Amino acid sequence: MNHSASPSFAVVPGRFVQRVLAGREREVIDLVESAYRQHGSGDTVNPPSYFLRFPDRPKERIIALPAAVGGDVRTAGLKWISSFPDNIGVGLPRASAVLLLNDLDTGYPYACLEGSVISASRTAASAALAAVTLTRGRSRLGRVGFVGTGLIAKYIHTYLAAADWPFERIGVYDTSADRVRGFSMQLRQTSRIPIEAFTSAEDIIRASDVIVFATTAGTPHVDDPKWFAHAPLVLHVSLRDVSPEVVLCAANFVDDVEHCLKADTSVHLTEQRTGGRDFLDGTLYDALTGEVTPSTDRTVLFSPFGLGVLDLVLGSFVYQECLSAGELSTIDGFFSELETHGTVTRPETEEA
Repeated sequence: MNHSASPSFAVVPGRFVQRVLAGREREVIDLVESAYRQHGSGDTVNPPSYFLRFPDRPKERIIALPAAVGGDVRTAGLKWISSFPDNIGVGLPRASAVLLLNDLDTGYPYACLEGSVISASRTAASAALAAVTLTRGRSRLGRVGFVGTGLIAKYIHTYLAAADWPFERIGVYDTSADRVRGFSMQLRQTSRIPIEAFTSAEDIIRASDVIVFATTAGTPHVDDPKWFAHAPLVLHVSLRDVSPEVVLCAANFVDDVEHCLKADTSVHLTEQRTGGRDFLDGTLYDALTGEVTPSTDRTVLFSPFGLGVLDLVLGSFVYQECLSAGELSTIDGFFSELETHGTVTRPETEEA
Protein backbone atom coordinates (compact mmCIF):
# COMPACT_ATOMS: atom_id res chain seq x y z
CA MET A 1 0.00 0.00 0.00
CA ASN A 2 1.00 3.63 -0.56
CA HIS A 3 0.89 5.10 2.93
CA SER A 4 1.27 8.69 1.68
CA ALA A 5 -2.16 8.52 0.04
CA SER A 6 -5.61 7.55 1.23
CA PRO A 7 -5.91 3.79 1.82
CA SER A 8 -7.34 1.94 -1.15
CA PHE A 9 -9.57 -1.10 -1.18
CA ALA A 10 -9.90 -3.62 -4.00
CA VAL A 11 -12.24 -6.50 -4.74
CA VAL A 12 -10.88 -9.56 -6.56
CA PRO A 13 -13.70 -11.71 -8.05
CA GLY A 14 -13.47 -15.46 -8.34
CA ARG A 15 -12.89 -15.36 -12.10
CA PHE A 16 -9.69 -13.38 -11.51
CA VAL A 17 -8.58 -15.81 -8.80
CA GLN A 18 -9.13 -18.76 -11.13
CA ARG A 19 -7.33 -17.01 -13.98
CA VAL A 20 -4.27 -16.39 -11.81
CA LEU A 21 -4.08 -19.90 -10.36
CA ALA A 22 -5.08 -22.01 -13.38
CA GLY A 23 -2.18 -24.10 -14.63
CA ARG A 24 0.15 -22.91 -11.87
CA GLU A 25 -0.36 -25.82 -9.49
CA ARG A 26 3.35 -26.48 -9.02
CA GLU A 27 3.91 -22.84 -8.10
CA VAL A 28 1.02 -22.99 -5.63
CA ILE A 29 2.47 -26.12 -4.01
CA ASP A 30 5.77 -24.26 -3.58
CA LEU A 31 3.94 -21.30 -2.03
CA VAL A 32 2.12 -23.59 0.39
CA GLU A 33 5.39 -25.29 1.34
CA SER A 34 6.95 -21.89 2.02
CA ALA A 35 3.96 -21.02 4.24
CA TYR A 36 4.39 -24.23 6.23
CA ARG A 37 8.08 -23.51 6.67
CA GLN A 38 7.37 -19.95 7.81
CA HIS A 39 4.78 -21.24 10.25
CA GLY A 40 7.12 -23.92 11.57
CA SER A 41 9.91 -21.40 12.09
CA GLY A 42 7.64 -19.03 14.02
CA ASP A 43 7.27 -16.28 11.40
CA THR A 44 3.46 -16.34 11.50
CA VAL A 45 0.59 -15.61 13.85
CA ASN A 46 -2.20 -18.18 13.59
CA PRO A 47 -4.65 -17.98 16.51
CA PRO A 48 -7.46 -20.49 16.97
CA SER A 49 -10.24 -20.50 14.42
CA TYR A 50 -13.67 -19.39 15.58
CA PHE A 51 -16.73 -21.48 14.74
CA LEU A 52 -20.09 -19.77 14.35
CA ARG A 53 -22.69 -22.50 14.81
CA PHE A 54 -26.48 -22.52 14.67
CA PRO A 55 -28.33 -24.43 17.43
CA ASP A 56 -31.19 -25.42 15.13
CA ARG A 57 -28.87 -26.49 12.26
CA PRO A 58 -25.97 -28.48 13.69
CA LYS A 59 -24.53 -29.47 10.29
CA GLU A 60 -23.96 -25.86 9.25
CA ARG A 61 -21.20 -23.53 10.36
CA ILE A 62 -19.22 -20.45 9.39
CA ILE A 63 -15.57 -20.33 10.41
CA ALA A 64 -13.31 -17.31 10.93
CA LEU A 65 -9.58 -17.96 10.43
CA PRO A 66 -7.47 -14.92 11.41
CA ALA A 67 -3.74 -14.98 10.71
CA ALA A 68 -0.65 -12.93 9.91
CA VAL A 69 2.46 -13.76 7.91
CA GLY A 70 5.85 -12.05 8.05
CA GLY A 71 8.76 -12.32 5.66
CA ASP A 72 8.18 -11.12 2.10
CA VAL A 73 4.40 -11.58 2.42
CA ARG A 74 3.87 -9.18 5.36
CA THR A 75 0.11 -9.46 5.43
CA ALA A 76 -2.56 -10.04 8.04
CA GLY A 77 -6.08 -11.10 7.29
CA LEU A 78 -9.14 -13.20 7.83
CA LYS A 79 -10.76 -16.05 5.93
CA TRP A 80 -14.53 -16.22 6.50
CA ILE A 81 -15.73 -19.56 5.14
CA SER A 82 -19.10 -21.25 5.44
CA SER A 83 -20.01 -24.91 5.22
CA PHE A 84 -23.68 -25.60 4.44
CA PRO A 85 -23.86 -29.24 3.26
CA ASP A 86 -27.51 -29.01 2.23
CA ASN A 87 -26.52 -26.55 -0.51
CA ILE A 88 -25.59 -29.55 -2.63
CA GLY A 89 -29.25 -30.59 -2.81
CA VAL A 90 -30.21 -27.27 -4.44
CA GLY A 91 -27.33 -27.18 -6.87
CA LEU A 92 -24.94 -24.94 -4.93
CA PRO A 93 -21.45 -25.80 -3.64
CA ARG A 94 -21.24 -26.69 0.04
CA ALA A 95 -18.67 -24.00 0.86
CA SER A 96 -18.41 -20.28 0.13
CA ALA A 97 -15.75 -17.90 1.35
CA VAL A 98 -14.17 -14.47 1.25
CA LEU A 99 -10.62 -13.53 2.22
CA LEU A 100 -9.73 -10.14 3.67
CA LEU A 101 -6.15 -8.86 3.50
CA ASN A 102 -4.86 -6.19 5.91
CA ASP A 103 -1.79 -4.00 5.63
CA LEU A 104 0.61 -4.77 8.48
CA ASP A 105 1.81 -1.17 8.81
CA THR A 106 -1.55 0.62 9.04
CA GLY A 107 -3.95 -2.19 9.84
CA TYR A 108 -6.23 -1.07 7.01
CA PRO A 109 -7.84 -3.84 4.94
CA TYR A 110 -6.75 -3.39 1.35
CA ALA A 111 -8.46 -6.23 -0.49
CA CYS A 112 -11.37 -8.66 -0.40
CA LEU A 113 -10.93 -11.77 -2.53
CA GLU A 114 -13.36 -14.53 -3.43
CA GLY A 115 -12.03 -17.19 -1.09
CA SER A 116 -13.46 -20.58 -2.04
CA VAL A 117 -11.05 -21.13 -4.95
CA ILE A 118 -8.11 -19.99 -2.81
CA SER A 119 -9.26 -22.30 -0.01
CA ALA A 120 -9.69 -25.28 -2.33
CA SER A 121 -6.34 -24.62 -3.99
CA ARG A 122 -4.38 -24.34 -0.77
CA THR A 123 -6.13 -27.43 0.63
CA ALA A 124 -5.26 -29.44 -2.47
CA ALA A 125 -1.70 -28.11 -2.56
CA SER A 126 -1.29 -29.05 1.10
CA ALA A 127 -2.56 -32.57 0.39
CA ALA A 128 -0.23 -32.98 -2.61
CA LEU A 129 2.74 -31.67 -0.62
CA ALA A 130 1.93 -34.06 2.23
CA ALA A 131 1.53 -36.98 -0.18
CA VAL A 132 4.97 -36.40 -1.67
CA THR A 133 6.63 -35.74 1.68
CA LEU A 134 5.05 -38.55 3.70
CA THR A 135 5.55 -41.34 1.14
CA ARG A 136 9.30 -41.09 0.69
CA GLY A 137 10.69 -44.60 0.58
CA ARG A 138 7.37 -46.22 -0.32
CA SER A 139 7.04 -48.28 -3.48
CA ARG A 140 3.25 -48.77 -3.76
CA LEU A 141 1.58 -45.47 -4.60
CA GLY A 142 -0.36 -45.93 -7.83
CA ARG A 143 -3.83 -46.94 -6.63
CA VAL A 144 -5.48 -43.74 -5.40
CA GLY A 145 -8.97 -43.80 -3.89
CA PHE A 146 -11.25 -40.81 -3.36
CA VAL A 147 -13.86 -41.11 -0.61
CA GLY A 148 -16.10 -38.12 -1.30
CA THR A 149 -16.35 -36.58 -4.76
CA GLY A 150 -16.94 -32.86 -4.33
CA LEU A 151 -14.91 -29.80 -5.29
CA ILE A 152 -12.05 -30.58 -2.91
CA ALA A 153 -11.61 -34.07 -4.36
CA LYS A 154 -11.46 -32.55 -7.85
CA TYR A 155 -8.79 -30.07 -6.80
CA ILE A 156 -6.73 -32.70 -4.98
CA HIS A 157 -6.69 -34.89 -8.08
CA THR A 158 -5.52 -31.90 -10.15
CA TYR A 159 -2.73 -31.07 -7.71
CA LEU A 160 -1.58 -34.67 -7.36
CA ALA A 161 -1.36 -34.85 -11.15
CA ALA A 162 0.64 -31.61 -11.18
CA ALA A 163 3.03 -33.18 -8.67
CA ASP A 164 3.57 -36.05 -11.15
CA TRP A 165 1.83 -38.61 -8.98
CA PRO A 166 2.34 -42.15 -10.40
CA PHE A 167 -1.35 -42.93 -10.91
CA GLU A 168 -2.17 -46.48 -11.98
CA ARG A 169 -5.87 -46.53 -11.08
CA ILE A 170 -8.27 -43.99 -9.58
CA GLY A 171 -10.97 -45.34 -7.30
CA VAL A 172 -14.12 -43.35 -6.55
CA TYR A 173 -16.68 -43.76 -3.77
CA ASP A 174 -19.49 -41.53 -2.56
CA THR A 175 -22.84 -42.06 -0.89
CA SER A 176 -24.39 -40.40 -3.96
CA ALA A 177 -24.24 -42.43 -7.17
CA ASP A 178 -24.92 -39.25 -9.18
CA ARG A 179 -21.84 -37.56 -7.71
CA VAL A 180 -19.74 -40.64 -8.47
CA ARG A 181 -20.85 -40.49 -12.12
CA GLY A 182 -20.24 -36.76 -12.36
CA PHE A 183 -16.82 -36.94 -10.75
CA SER A 184 -15.81 -39.89 -12.93
CA MET A 185 -16.83 -37.98 -16.05
CA GLN A 186 -14.71 -35.01 -14.98
CA LEU A 187 -11.70 -37.23 -14.43
CA ARG A 188 -12.07 -38.89 -17.82
CA GLN A 189 -12.01 -35.47 -19.49
CA THR A 190 -8.55 -34.71 -18.08
CA SER A 191 -6.94 -38.12 -17.55
CA ARG A 192 -6.51 -41.47 -19.27
CA ILE A 193 -5.93 -43.27 -15.98
CA PRO A 194 -8.40 -46.15 -15.43
CA ILE A 195 -11.26 -45.20 -13.12
CA GLU A 196 -13.12 -47.67 -10.93
CA ALA A 197 -16.30 -46.93 -8.99
CA PHE A 198 -16.68 -48.66 -5.61
CA THR A 199 -19.88 -49.38 -3.73
CA SER A 200 -18.51 -49.32 -0.19
CA ALA A 201 -15.91 -47.43 1.84
CA GLU A 202 -14.36 -50.72 2.94
CA ASP A 203 -13.76 -51.91 -0.61
CA ILE A 204 -12.10 -48.71 -1.80
CA ILE A 205 -9.93 -48.43 1.30
CA ARG A 206 -8.70 -52.02 1.06
CA ALA A 207 -7.94 -51.57 -2.66
CA SER A 208 -6.02 -48.25 -2.45
CA ASP A 209 -2.42 -47.29 -1.71
CA VAL A 210 -3.44 -43.67 -1.13
CA ILE A 211 -6.86 -42.75 0.28
CA VAL A 212 -8.28 -39.24 0.11
CA PHE A 213 -11.12 -38.49 2.54
CA ALA A 214 -12.94 -35.39 1.26
CA THR A 215 -16.43 -35.79 2.71
CA THR A 216 -18.87 -33.72 4.74
CA ALA A 217 -18.92 -36.27 7.58
CA GLY A 218 -19.44 -34.76 11.02
CA THR A 219 -18.66 -37.93 12.97
CA PRO A 220 -16.47 -40.99 12.27
CA HIS A 221 -17.96 -43.56 9.92
CA VAL A 222 -14.85 -45.73 9.37
CA ASP A 223 -13.91 -47.64 12.50
CA ASP A 224 -12.21 -50.90 11.54
CA PRO A 225 -8.38 -50.78 11.58
CA LYS A 226 -8.29 -54.04 9.60
CA TRP A 227 -9.37 -52.13 6.49
CA PHE A 228 -5.96 -50.41 6.65
CA ALA A 229 -3.87 -53.56 7.15
CA HIS A 230 -1.96 -52.84 3.92
CA ALA A 231 -0.52 -49.62 5.45
CA PRO A 232 -1.75 -46.95 2.99
CA LEU A 233 -1.23 -43.22 3.07
CA VAL A 234 -4.44 -41.52 4.21
CA LEU A 235 -5.01 -37.86 3.33
CA HIS A 236 -7.66 -37.19 5.95
CA VAL A 237 -8.67 -33.79 4.60
CA SER A 238 -12.22 -33.84 5.98
CA LEU A 239 -10.86 -34.64 9.46
CA ARG A 240 -13.80 -36.54 10.97
CA ASP A 241 -14.07 -39.75 8.95
CA VAL A 242 -12.04 -42.27 10.96
CA SER A 243 -12.51 -43.46 14.53
CA PRO A 244 -9.93 -43.29 17.34
CA GLU A 245 -9.31 -47.01 16.82
CA VAL A 246 -8.06 -46.28 13.29
CA VAL A 247 -6.05 -43.27 14.46
CA LEU A 248 -4.30 -45.31 17.14
CA CYS A 249 -3.14 -47.89 14.59
CA ALA A 250 -1.55 -45.25 12.36
CA ALA A 251 1.48 -42.98 12.27
CA ASN A 252 -0.19 -39.58 12.67
CA PHE A 253 0.88 -36.26 11.19
CA VAL A 254 -1.00 -32.95 11.45
CA ASP A 255 -0.39 -29.46 10.11
CA ASP A 256 -0.55 -27.86 13.57
CA VAL A 257 -1.05 -29.75 16.82
CA GLU A 258 -3.07 -27.18 18.75
CA HIS A 259 -5.35 -26.38 15.85
CA CYS A 260 -6.09 -29.95 14.89
CA LEU A 261 -6.79 -31.23 18.40
CA LYS A 262 -10.12 -29.48 18.75
CA ALA A 263 -13.62 -29.25 17.24
CA ASP A 264 -14.17 -33.02 17.53
CA THR A 265 -11.79 -33.96 14.76
CA SER A 266 -10.79 -37.63 14.75
CA VAL A 267 -7.45 -36.82 16.38
CA HIS A 268 -9.23 -34.66 18.96
CA LEU A 269 -11.56 -37.54 19.81
CA THR A 270 -8.48 -39.75 20.14
CA GLU A 271 -6.89 -37.30 22.57
CA GLN A 272 -10.09 -37.32 24.61
CA ARG A 273 -10.15 -41.13 24.53
CA THR A 274 -6.52 -41.61 25.56
CA GLY A 275 -5.96 -38.55 27.70
CA GLY A 276 -2.75 -37.67 25.86
CA ARG A 277 -1.05 -36.86 22.57
CA ASP A 278 1.54 -39.61 22.37
CA PHE A 279 -0.21 -41.04 19.31
CA LEU A 280 0.97 -38.04 17.24
CA ASP A 281 4.22 -38.62 15.34
CA GLY A 282 4.74 -35.03 14.26
CA THR A 283 3.72 -32.22 11.93
CA LEU A 284 4.16 -31.83 8.21
CA TYR A 285 6.86 -29.27 9.00
CA ASP A 286 8.72 -31.94 10.99
CA ALA A 287 8.61 -34.22 7.97
CA LEU A 288 9.63 -31.44 5.56
CA THR A 289 12.69 -30.59 7.64
CA GLY A 290 13.66 -34.23 8.25
CA GLU A 291 13.14 -34.00 12.00
CA VAL A 292 10.70 -36.92 11.77
CA THR A 293 10.87 -39.71 9.18
CA PRO A 294 7.44 -41.10 8.22
CA SER A 295 6.91 -44.83 8.57
CA THR A 296 6.93 -46.96 5.43
CA ASP A 297 5.32 -50.05 6.99
CA ARG A 298 2.42 -48.49 8.93
CA THR A 299 -0.62 -46.55 7.83
CA VAL A 300 0.32 -42.87 7.68
CA LEU A 301 -2.61 -40.57 8.50
CA PHE A 302 -2.31 -36.89 7.60
CA SER A 303 -4.96 -34.71 9.27
CA PRO A 304 -4.68 -31.04 8.19
CA PHE A 305 -6.96 -28.66 10.07
CA GLY A 306 -6.22 -25.97 7.51
CA LEU A 307 -4.20 -22.94 8.56
CA GLY A 308 -5.20 -19.37 7.82
CA VAL A 309 -1.58 -18.55 6.96
CA LEU A 310 -1.89 -20.74 3.85
CA ASP A 311 -4.83 -18.66 2.61
CA LEU A 312 -2.96 -15.43 3.30
CA VAL A 313 0.14 -16.50 1.38
CA LEU A 314 -1.92 -17.62 -1.60
CA GLY A 315 -4.32 -14.67 -1.41
CA SER A 316 -1.42 -12.21 -1.29
CA PHE A 317 0.07 -13.91 -4.35
CA VAL A 318 -3.21 -13.57 -6.27
CA TYR A 319 -3.53 -9.90 -5.25
CA GLN A 320 0.00 -9.07 -6.39
CA GLU A 321 -0.53 -10.84 -9.71
CA CYS A 322 -3.75 -8.90 -10.32
CA LEU A 323 -2.03 -5.67 -9.32
CA SER A 324 0.87 -6.30 -11.73
CA ALA A 325 -1.59 -7.10 -14.53
CA GLY A 326 -3.64 -3.95 -13.89
CA GLU A 327 -6.75 -6.02 -13.14
CA LEU A 328 -7.64 -4.79 -9.66
CA SER A 329 -11.16 -3.46 -9.19
CA THR A 330 -10.54 -0.65 -6.71
CA ILE A 331 -13.51 0.89 -4.92
CA ASP A 332 -13.03 4.66 -4.75
CA GLY A 333 -13.94 6.26 -1.46
CA PHE A 334 -14.43 2.96 0.36
CA PHE A 335 -12.95 4.46 3.55
CA SER A 336 -14.42 7.68 4.93
CA GLU A 337 -13.62 9.90 7.93
CA LEU A 338 -9.93 9.79 7.13
CA GLU A 339 -9.07 13.23 8.47
CA THR A 340 -7.43 13.38 11.87
CA HIS A 341 -8.03 16.28 14.21
CA GLY A 342 -4.72 17.32 15.63
CA THR A 343 -1.31 15.69 15.47
CA VAL A 344 1.00 14.47 18.15
CA THR A 345 4.43 16.10 18.08
CA ARG A 346 7.43 15.67 20.28
CA PRO A 347 8.18 18.63 22.53
CA GLU A 348 11.34 20.50 21.65
CA THR A 349 14.22 19.92 24.03
CA GLU A 350 16.76 22.55 24.99
CA GLU A 351 20.37 21.84 24.33
CA ALA A 352 22.35 21.44 27.50
